[in-house]
This record gives sequence, structure tokens and C-alpha cells, in this order.
Amino acid sequence: MSEFRPTLETKRKFSLNWGYLGAMASGRSAIDLESLALRNLRDAREFVREYGYDLDQPAARDIIRNAHREAVDFIAGTFLQPGQETLIPRDVYAPDDPIQLLVYASHHAQQHSEQRMWSCAILKVMHAIFYIDNNLELRHFNTIREQVFATLDEVIHEDDQGRYFLSDGELCLPLHHLERKRNKGRNSILLKLLQKAAYLAQDIYDHLGVRLVFGTRFECLLALETLQRAHILSITNIEPNRTRNTLLDLQAAKEIFVKYRFMLERSHDYPAELLQTMDAELEAVAKRQTRADNPHSGADFSSIQVTVRKMIHLQAGQDYPETAGEDYDVGFFFDYEVQLMDKESHERSMTGPSSHEAYKRRQVETARLRVLGRELSDWIAACSSPAGEPEPLAASPRKA
Repeated sequence: MSEFRPTLETKRKFSLNWGYLGAMASGRSAIDLESLALRNLRDAREFVREYGYDLDQPAARDIIRNAHREAVDFIAGTFLQPGQETLIPRDVYAPDDPIQLLVYASHHAQQHSEQRMWSCAILKVMHAIFYIDNNLELRHFNTIREQVFATLDEVIHEDDQGRYFLSDGELCLPLHHLERKRNKGRNSILLKLLQKAAYLAQDIYDHLGVRLVFGTRFECLLALETLQRAHILSITNIEPNRTRNTLLDLQAAKEIFVKYRFMLERSHDYPAELLQTMDAELEAVAKRQTRADNPHSGADFSSIQVTVRKMIHLQAGQDYPETAGEDYDVGFFFDYEVQLMDKESHERSMTGPSSHEAYKRRQVETARLRVLGRELSDWIAACSSPAGEPEPLAASPRKA
């Protein structure tokens, strides 16, 4: 039996890594660290093993090399101006062994600052790539998409003239515009993961979704009721923390609906003009609906956004070897978005601060600063200025 005795003796300088300790104790993301604290390549290999990759397997080394190449390409294509990729040190841009970047990211000497900062930036993106590639939901994405849209197709119908309608067999609402998000692009997923510490691959809710645009806001309210009656939306399958309403003042809408309900009930043809009148009254009295949880959304972006939790079924043999029998299926929940907008809000979202392009630019800037950091961002800007004489990068504070 081994014997142990209490001791604080160590062969190295007795010090604490306050950056690491603070990050672990306060829940700070690894992406927000300014450097790592690995002493050598042996430490780096142990780090990789605990991360989840066995470097004795050639396939693991290939995975890491591919992630490094994708990370470099992503940074160059998303965060840098044309030609700025040449600022990345050669041994970071194309290393003989990407594991070496972990050691570079741990350098504290000032002469290695560029190497450290660029290594940290690339490793942050690689970290997000590994989350995407090891997400089981994304591996079954085709099956998920088929089942999600099969449900939506039960209530979204197209006539012979190419017009779309939302109908549960009772109400039938004409759609001004229909948009299906069939897949969130890989770069878009990466960008979202890199925005803030709380995001993981499984926490991105808009991989799939549908945007339903109607003529008026009252039709959006009726659509919400229609989806509820069809059991696509129910109190048990929506994510309450992900529900956003920046479109409707429900109390004002209720008062106006009650006022005009008798006229709606007696309408033999579709009451488009009456709905527009109701919308005009709502516009005059409604309180502005705002949200503060997404800093990238434009202030004028208006919609009802509901995240729906759907049970997905995988039949035996679909990459799930441990099954209870041939007919056994595996179920898991997948979240997708349903977004309702009126025509005016939709048109407003196509241009200006509320447009998707403006939203994406704000996302890129947030992620860029988080990945590169202020110090490296300023150095890149100085290198790209006409003078081209950047100040030397400062060394990271040593642990004490």
C-alpha cells in the first residue's frame, strides 16, 4: 500500500495560476482566457487527451489538423480584411503539429506575444468546431428536418396558384410570405457559438425554423391560436425562456378583438379590410414591445418568436447500436423556431438596422472582439494602417 504524507514541497516555483482559478471559480469561458498555462509539449498532449482526443490514433490527429485548417480559414474569411491573413505567424498559420499551438498559447515572454495571441485566437475557434462536430443532434439532422417539416406541412398548404395558407381545417389564413430555414450554415453556427460564454452547440435553437408573414398583426394572433389548436404549439412543448414577443401588446389586442368580434363572426368573405382597421386602432393605442436579451437585434425588429420542443424518433439502426429490439426507437427532443410577423414588420426587417445583414454585422463584430481580443485587434489595425508600424504586443501577466 502506498504511503502519503502531507506536503507543500514542489520541484517548481510555488505559485498559483490566478487566471485559471478565477475562470473555474466564476464560470468564465475558456474562450475568454488571454492565455493558457501549459509548460511544454508533454503538458499539451495530456491536455488534448483529457479534452477527449487520443493522439495515438491517427484519426484523432487528422481531426485536429482539419479543425485547425477550418479555424484559420474562418478567422481569415470572417474577421480579417483581404491580405491580413499574412499577419499570422507561419508556425501558427501552418504548424508541423497543431498541438504546438497549445504551447504557443502559454508563452508569456514579450518576444512571443504575436505567436501567443494568434494561437489563442485559432484555438478558440477550434474549441467551437469540436463542439459542433461532436453534437449528436447535428449528426441526425436530415431525420430531424424531415420530421419537423412533416409536422408543419400538416397546417401549411399551397393552392394551384402557388399561394400559401395556414389552416387547421377550421380557420384558413392567407400568408403574405413563407420562409423555411432548413439548416443553419456551419459558419453561422460557429459565429453564434463564439459570441458569448453561454452558447454551446446544443443551445442554438434556430438550426431549423419557419417564418410566417401575414397581412396584419391580428392575423399573427389568429395564427398563434391556429397553431395551438393543431397542437404544434402547446404549453408543454414550448421553451418559455426562449419565447419573444416584440409584435403585439396582447392586452390592447384583446380589447380591440372583443370590440370587433361580432363583425368578424358575421363576415362571409375574408375580412381583410376589417383586420386592417383593427390593426390601425392597435397601432394607435399599443404599448411598445421591447427585448433586451439580444444585443444584436435591431430596436425596430418586431415578431412573435416561439421555440418549439419536438420529440424526434430514430428507428433502430440509425447509428444507435444499443437498442432493446428491432422495433425499438430512440427519442430525443429537438428545438426549432416558429416566427410570426405582419407584412409591415417583415418589410421593415429587410433594410436598415433591423435587417438580417445589419444583425449579422453586429454578430461578427462581437465574435471578432471576443476571439481576437482588444490587444490583437488593435495590433492588426496598426499593421494595416498606412504607417504600418504597430506597437509591440504586451506580454500577458505572469502568474504569481
